[in-house]
Amino acid sequence: MNDIRRSAIFLDRDGTINEEMGYINHPGRFVLLDGVCEAIKILNENNFLTIVVTNQSGVARGYFPLDLLHKVNERMKELLAEKGARLDAVYFCPHHPDAAIPEYRVKCDCRKPGTGLFRMAMEDFPIELEGSFVIGDRCLDMHFAHACGMPGIMVETGYGRGEMDYILPKSPYRPAVTAKDLRAAVDWIISGRQH
Repeated sequence: MNDIRRSAIFLDRDGTINEEMGYINHPGRFVLLDGVCEAIKILNENNFLTIVVTNQSGVARGYFPLDLLHKVNERMKELLAEKGARLDAVYFCPHHPDAAIPEYRVKCDCRKPGTGLFRMAMEDFPIELEGSFVIGDRCLDMHFAHACGMPGIMVETGYGRGEMDYILPKSPYRPAVTAKDLRAAVDWIISGRQH
């Protein structure tokens, strides 16, 4: 493994990369948001690691099997690749403490805002925390960013606008900035690098 340290962008999936549709129980329901391919391609071109970290409790709740989650993630990679964009890794938590499926009924550390997915990425990649960010549409993602020692950027897509209005004012975990969407968040990151 190449051990040159690189900054990473940790991306939430649903509502940040793709349209928020509740539980995506079929690859055909996975729809990329506008500007996402371009945003991730810009990150690739600027030598950022692009890492998805996502809670996927639909597995634990019995809404779909683990195999379907893999298929949806593969569909995400295919759609991005068609536009020349690449993810370096996808990490997910299939657990939930109140799961219907016993094997996934655990209080784990990989369910955000727990830091398990972040630690997996840190083991797999030589990540430089300086210049790394978390981008997501939930206050939970900002909590995760804080727990991992990185700034968070909250996007208005997905649950973002509602959470900014009703949840964020009461949250102790503040984003470094809010952005209209992933492309705007990435533009903000890149402009900060150039100053």
